[in-house]
Amino acid sequence: MTSFLLVITLLLILAYGAFSWHFIGHWRGVGILPRHPRREHLLLGVLLLLHAMAVMGPLREGALLSLGVGRALSVLVWLMLLIYWTCGFFYRVEGLQLFMMPLAVATLAFSLLFPGEHLLGDLSNPALLLHILVSMLAYSLLAIGALVALLMLALDKALHDKRWITLVRQLPPLLSLETMMFQVLGVGFLLLTASLFSGVVFSEEVFGKPAAWSHKIVFSIMAWGLFGALLVGRKLYGWRGKLAVRWTLIGFVALMFAYVGSKVVLELVLHRS
Repeated sequence: MTSFLLVITLLLILAYGAFSWHFIGHWRGVGILPRHPRREHLLLGVLLLLHAMAVMGPLREGALLSLGVGRALSVLVWLMLLIYWTCGFFYRVEGLQLFMMPLAVATLAFSLLFPGEHLLGDLSNPALLLHILVSMLAYSLLAIGALVALLMLALDKALHDKRWITLVRQLPPLLSLETMMFQVLGVGFLLLTASLFSGVVFSEEVFGKPAAWSHKIVFSIMAWGLFGALLVGRKLYGWRGKLAVRWTLIGFVALMFAYVGSKVVLELVLHRS
């Protein structure tokens, strides 16, 4: 990472940290600066441009793609923020900032400390690039779905506790959050299906070698099955509420074991790329 990108990354950590303090303060009812949603949305758009420079710049090492655990997590959260920012033009997505701004701080700091050295295939391979893009979008959408599930849990608890009345007034209705969660999970599931299909069936074209069974594939299929069962249960049996939240969080944990878990063990524990 160049000195220029290092400075940008440090400034982004400070900016997202200030955003975290601003939003959390208002949800606790002790905010100092007034809320200006349009200005906040505009400022986040500027930060996302700088964030893109910070996370995309170090990814290329010659003709190879460097996507170690720290950089992968930072790209993942950048995509989540980009989706959140884009949805802000059309939907009321109030509440997700509580999780996403601190996540941005944590992953940017983690990418500086543990960038990782996992080198992927040739950047001239369009099948590989498409597979990575689809996979990252799937993980980002399913991660947002998990955050909405956590927000639903927080709102459900706040509805029964007068101390959190400020939070209740600022968040969308519980039913709206549930609808948003299933919409996000539906698109994420389709992309995860495409990612698994391309990674397993077309493994030689994508990675240059045949697919082999591993804990990553097992956990990925497990997550796919959990999300698929949840969506079918929603369609056929009207699954909702805490049942849907539990399935969402369990599915996301399985997905994180598949992707992040393998990267953490290989790169940070075993020091292998």
